[in-house]
Amino acid sequence: MTTPSATPGTRPPASIPDSGSQVAATLARMFQDVCGMPLPVRLRAWDDSVAGPAGGPEVVLRSPAALRRLVWRPNELGLAQAYVTGELDVAGDVADGLRRVWNVLAADRGWGAAAGPHLLRALRPSNIEAARRLGALGRRPAPPASQAALRGRRHTRIRDKDAIAFHYDLSNDFYALILDESMAYSCAYWPDGQPDLTLAQAQTAKLDLICRKLRLQPGQRLLDVGCGWGALVLHAAEHYGVTALGVTLSAAQAAVAHERIRDRGLADRVEIQTRHYQDFTTAKPFDAVASVEMGEHVGQDAYPGFVTRLWELTAPGGHLLLQQMSRGNRAPGGGAFIESFIAPDMHMRPLSATIGLLEDAGWEIRGVQALREHYVRTVREWLATLEVRWPRAVALVGEETARVWRLYLAGGALAFEQGRMGVDQVLATRSAGGRR
Repeated sequence: MTTPSATPGTRPPASIPDSGSQVAATLARMFQDVCGMPLPVRLRAWDDSVAGPAGGPEVVLRSPAALRRLVWRPNELGLAQAYVTGELDVAGDVADGLRRVWNVLAADRGWGAAAGPHLLRALRPSNIEAARRLGALGRRPAPPASQAALRGRRHTRIRDKDAIAFHYDLSNDFYALILDESMAYSCAYWPDGQPDLTLAQAQTAKLDLICRKLRLQPGQRLLDVGCGWGALVLHAAEHYGVTALGVTLSAAQAAVAHERIRDRGLADRVEIQTRHYQDFTTAKPFDAVASVEMGEHVGQDAYPGFVTRLWELTAPGGHLLLQQMSRGNRAPGGGAFIESFIAPDMHMRPLSATIGLLEDAGWEIRGVQALREHYVRTVREWLATLEVRWPRAVALVGEETARVWRLYLAGGALAFEQGRMGVDQVLATRSAGGRR
């Protein structure tokens, strides 16, 4: 690859003083060579030297190992690996630091997607020698212990179960620590004119919104595919008089859901089954079906079969409420960090593509509601709770996994804020006349 040049019309950067030694200044010059721009954040190296603009967040390199990760993975995955291991840290607002780093990645100068050996070609020989002296060159570092390492072909029943377990079986106590009392792990909803609702109240508003859209009536049967800890089925049974069945692959989620059903005296109207959606059968189709932020785990190739299965499980004239995250055409999937540390095999696509797949399966689209801005606030609420309860979170899941979640939530809020990810509720109907 060719060395990126500075943006035309920009002034060359001022000299960057070092403090005590040359590590931070050397890294600043190397960054300028590769990116064609000055450091966007303050940098403090392991020798306590500093470079870059004062004010705002400060990136702290605690070890040359962080540099080796960035040489091998000069993108979001390398940054994430260095952060979760503690080799790289952010002093100050993590979200602001991520925003500044993302602005560099979003400039798309071609360096961020390069593999390590190609990145080195962008450096002058003197900088390669400097990188060697700093310990930035060497064998690829081992992945962090918190990084997923699933085996087998994607989206088989066994691997799907392993992927769900990796994320959702982390610790019920940990999720209870950051979520509200409903244990709703999805985008909340602040209705117009009600910005002062608490997160718990906004989650209740979201559950009510789903139930109203599905037009639930007493005596009807509701199926929730990917029911989590049972927030929707419990709410629908208690407040809308339905008989509800939830399906999940997570044994840990099911255990909590069973307890909550017993505690609320709803065992005669709410059931939870631990099984793959492909294995779920019913003698009688359901009046309404919901799937709240579960479709992202299905995978691109399996998705047509997923929405067809939902169609088969719904009675003619019945409704489907699908709440699902999306990404644009230029970056489908889950993203390197999310797929490696949070939700293996996750796949998001543009909203328009999901609607097309629903229509291909026979669904009639009746409405779409965008909730992207609501997810910005939802995730920020979770992050604020995590920070307040940080010592307890570390005690539950360990320092490295807690750092994974801090990065996940800070990065997620930024992605929704900048429109790189969206979330929508899609209401569809199985027409009484059969497939369209």
